[in-house]
Amino acid sequence: MTKVEAATLEEAYELAASQLSCSVTELKCEVVQYPSKGILGLFSKKAIIVATVQPNLKESSDTLPLEENAAEYYSIEETVAEAILESVQHETQETESRTAVTSETDSIVEKFFDTDSGSETLSPEPEDEVQETVFEDRALAQSIEESLKHLMELSCFDIDVVEVDVVDNTALIFIDGEDAALLIGKEGYRYNALSYMLFNWLHSKYQLYIKLEIAEFLTTQQEMIRNYIQPVIENVQQYGKGKTRFLDGILVQIALEQLREAFPDKYVAIKTGKSGKKFVVINEFNTKRNG
Repeated sequence: MTKVEAATLEEAYELAASQLSCSVTELKCEVVQYPSKGILGLFSKKAIIVATVQPNLKESSDTLPLEENAAEYYSIEETVAEAILESVQHETQETESRTAVTSETDSIVEKFFDTDSGSETLSPEPEDEVQETVFEDRALAQSIEESLKHLMELSCFDIDVVEVDVVDNTALIFIDGEDAALLIGKEGYRYNALSYMLFNWLHSKYQLYIKLEIAEFLTTQQEMIRNYIQPVIENVQQYGKGKTRFLDGILVQIALEQLREAFPDKYVAIKTGKSGKKFVVINEFNTKRNG
């Protein structure tokens, strides 16, 4: 008997056969854990099986008539094939589930990019209500902070700083630690994934927007976008309109905020190209329609 871990069930079967010096068709396997790609690149799982060689298979196959031998062989093949098919179906169900979540999140992500709070003027709140709101925000920030610390403890990343503050309907989240760079990922892909996941959670549960800072990543990206949009600003000042190139993830939100700050009297919004990529447009009119 041997216990084997591998990226896929097929690889696990081959490794088990190699360790037990037999063919895959001679294995009797129990799947302990199905492989999973995880959620947004986090918490992936390997395939784990416990395998043994079916007793007296070789000896019995030598004494079986040709037709029975073939039937036994194909029965074993079918057993292995069924196990592989079950794994594929399991992975397919997980993929469909992730796709459904992604589809449902798309509309939420649009809200994530659309941070325009509207033009409605609110009357000043009484001092008692302001103090009560501040107290509630602190309690909410503490609750979110504890949940995020628990999430980081469950992850494979060494993160020792998690701080949350809630201000103006926005959760300001700061994360740092030895593995902060790994949590950001190459070109910020893990940062973007974590931002969407946290926004999905906090916006649906508490109606909060988020600003996520991991180490100095957000500050660096803001400075980079500030330098990039300077020619765009000059073009808008000269011609009255303009647009950015395609921007990924958090960069399009940063560009939106900075351009709205630069042109408070113009229409500044995120648009999606035919390829599905996003960019920011600036012009003199508002194409939003009521109703």
